[in-house]
Amino acid sequence: MAAANQELTRRLEQRPRVLSQEERDRLLTLGADLAAVWDAPTTTARDQKELLHALIEEVILSVDRDEPAAHLTVRWKGGALTDVDVPLPRSRPATIRTDEETLDLVRRLATHYPDTVIAGILNRQGRTTARGHRFEANRVAHLRNHWSIPCFQRQPEAAEGDVMTIAAAAAVLNVAPSTLHRWLNDGLIAGEQVTAGAPWRIRLTDALKARFTASAGDGFITTQEATRALGVTRQTVLQRVKRGEIEAAHVTKGGKTGLRIKLPDHQPSLFEPA
Repeated sequence: MAAANQELTRRLEQRPRVLSQEERDRLLTLGADLAAVWDAPTTTARDQKELLHALIEEVILSVDRDEPAAHLTVRWKGGALTDVDVPLPRSRPATIRTDEETLDLVRRLATHYPDTVIAGILNRQGRTTARGHRFEANRVAHLRNHWSIPCFQRQPEAAEGDVMTIAAAAAVLNVAPSTLHRWLNDGLIAGEQVTAGAPWRIRLTDALKARFTASAGDGFITTQEATRALGVTRQTVLQRVKRGEIEAAHVTKGGKTGLRIKLPDHQPSLFEPA
């Protein structure tokens, strides 16, 4: 008998409780002012979710990519329909950034030159910033800092065999930079450029230093005298110097500075092979 009473009690507790008339009136009052219920400080986020679940039967969503916007149709429990248009965020504009080729070039140049020189090289190549401006030293510095590119560190006085700019090498050799440029053009010395428009650089070795002297010494004559003695053009004389067949030096002091040529001790006759 006791077990039957307990089972009856349990089932009575599980039955939905019938609302009193007062409770029904309060609920109907709240239903007329749903916003007050939603915004009430006692209404939690979970309460709001359960409230939506109790009121909404279905939400139909369609997206218009051309607008861009989303159109929502809300079907409520009672069968009423509500249409809602929601604007969608537009796609993020493309990030403005310097092209990779220019960045790679700045990385290579920064190991050799300061920002001012780098800016000049980039401008001579017709390159611009990401926003189309000409490069200046401060813009190169900003670009380096943004991409963590180390700045140029001036090295101590060049040691033997170091690669130097034409201006620095000319100061060491006591000649005008134009002289070294002329030797470069004639192919008498080798040079290199990091990129088109960058300053020329040469390797200053003991052998190169020996070719620039205060006095050429005995046996050296001017290029014009060498062309007459050999019966060839100046270009041919320079080609033979380039191949190492004829010794050459540049006199740096005195009233007769310039290139000097030392002819071989024996010159072939017309019937001997050169």
